[in-house]
Amino acid sequence: MDVKAFVDAVTEIADVKGLSREAIIGALEEAIQRAYTRSLGGGDDAIVTCHIDEEKGKIELAQIKKVVEEDDIEDDYLQISPEEANKGLKKAKYKVGDDFVIPATAEELTKATAMAVKNNFRQRLAEAERQSLYETYKNHIGEMLSGIVEKADERSVTIRIDRATIELTKKELIGDEYFRVGDPIKVYIQEVKTAEPIDGKPARGPQIEATRSSEGFLKRLFEEEIHEIYDGTVVIKAIARHAGFRSKVAVTSANEDVDPTGACIGQGGARIQRIVGQLGNGKNKEKIDIIRYNENPGVFLIEAVRPAVALGLNLYPEEKRAEVLIEDGTSSLAIGRFKTNLVLAQRLTGYNIEFIERSVAESKGMSFVSIEEWRARAEEDRRAREREVLIRRQQEELARREEEARRLAEEEARKQAEEEARLARLAEEERKAQIEKAQSILGTPSVKPKASVDPSAFPSEAINPAAAALAAIAAAEEQRKAREAAAAAQAETAEPQEEPSFSEVKTTTTLSDLEKELESSKERKAKTPTKAKRPRKISEEEVAHEPVKPAVPQMPVYTEEELSQMALEEEDVDYGPTDEEIEEEYAEYDDYYDDEK
Repeated sequence: MDVKAFVDAVTEIADVKGLSREAIIGALEEAIQRAYTRSLGGGDDAIVTCHIDEEKGKIELAQIKKVVEEDDIEDDYLQISPEEANKGLKKAKYKVGDDFVIPATAEELTKATAMAVKNNFRQRLAEAERQSLYETYKNHIGEMLSGIVEKADERSVTIRIDRATIELTKKELIGDEYFRVGDPIKVYIQEVKTAEPIDGKPARGPQIEATRSSEGFLKRLFEEEIHEIYDGTVVIKAIARHAGFRSKVAVTSANEDVDPTGACIGQGGARIQRIVGQLGNGKNKEKIDIIRYNENPGVFLIEAVRPAVALGLNLYPEEKRAEVLIEDGTSSLAIGRFKTNLVLAQRLTGYNIEFIERSVAESKGMSFVSIEEWRARAEEDRRAREREVLIRRQQEELARREEEARRLAEEEARKQAEEEARLARLAEEERKAQIEKAQSILGTPSVKPKASVDPSAFPSEAINPAAAALAAIAAAEEQRKAREAAAAAQAETAEPQEEPSFSEVKTTTTLSDLEKELESSKERKAKTPTKAKRPRKISEEEVAHEPVKPAVPQMPVYTEEELSQMALEEEDVDYGPTDEEIEEEYAEYDDYYDDEK
């Protein structure tokens, strides 16, 4: 297959028919599939697949049979046994339940099959085109479309609109209008239906119902010619039409400053004449009555019967019936030619209208509500509606203001809450900053550290300072004795030398005095319980202005007996006394050191 020629043909058909390439390919595949199915001669229930590869220019055509057991075969046109399917194969490929594909090529098709493909393709194209037209024009229901007359005779007019062909009967035309081939024409789309077979024959296309004689056609003309109707300032409330003779159009205005009837008629009737000029080209021109719509049914009916002049009116809303009083001899004018005026007024208002001349009403003793009374009722109804509208607007405005006030209150509350949160956040940040500043000045960590050292790791001096001091004194005494022994041994071996002179250290306190003092201290501790005392306040004169350096003892000041006694007494020492009691107890020792000085 020539790929380029095939693609060009598909593109050309798609352009002419207004279809997509996919729709064209699908129609061709379906046509080949149906023609090949018939060529098999076993019925239309054969399973046949067809796929067209545009890029390669190949047609993949095949028949599919279901693989079943030999004993289960009911129709060999649709089924095949595993043995028959695997016949000629070196290794079994098909098993029960598989699809057995019997391929075919386009070259294998007969001439008759090719003609069947051609006919089927045309049918599929027509169906696709009808479906495309339906999808296109179903969205144009209620719109005015323009076309060209392709054929015109005494019975109908055939119109071409884009790719659609529409036929208008005499009933759908306006009066005695006529057209020639090639004339432009406007039609109103009333309905679009899917194509259905007619008398067993395939439908020629979607059923597009178009007309020129309906009220919708006249309404679209008003919208095209009168911009106040197009933009919604003037509203068409109702239309009653007898195409080619007379039409009645009821209009009202959404703006009190715009006269609806004047806007439709135009200056000197220019606007209404343009509309009438498009309502057929026959001898008899269609007349249009522009009527002001009124919410009061009585006043509206009085306007609807024009050109008849109503003198009075009785209205029966429950029965949808009205009696109109007219002058004697005006019945023919009120009813109109072919009863056109009466019928149109009834269709416009929805009431069954009866015209009664004055003489007949007087003879029957009938009374009517005057036209002035009806107009007064209409004015009262208008004012009531205005009051209702005003009240509704006031309520809406009040509701809007309340909603606005509520919204503003919520917004103000939200802003206040945000401001309070912001101030609280700033205060918290300021407090944290002050704490951090104070901690940086005092050197205090913000978080108290936990103890992580075992108390047993501390040195003995930190646990028992007094015992440590006694041990240090004892060690120093041992070192002194060792030095004396070493010196004596050296003196025996060395030559006699001049003896060194030592300064004698004298104490003012004897050992017996010291023992008495310790005994008295123990008695005082036993008699008086230890109490925590508040340290006295020291005046500025008592504060030493120069730092006092601690005196470091150069040599022990106690004898061995004294040290032994103190070590025994140290075990019974209570470390609970206050600073004043300690100062009082060791006052004599301070005096001793003062004497040394």
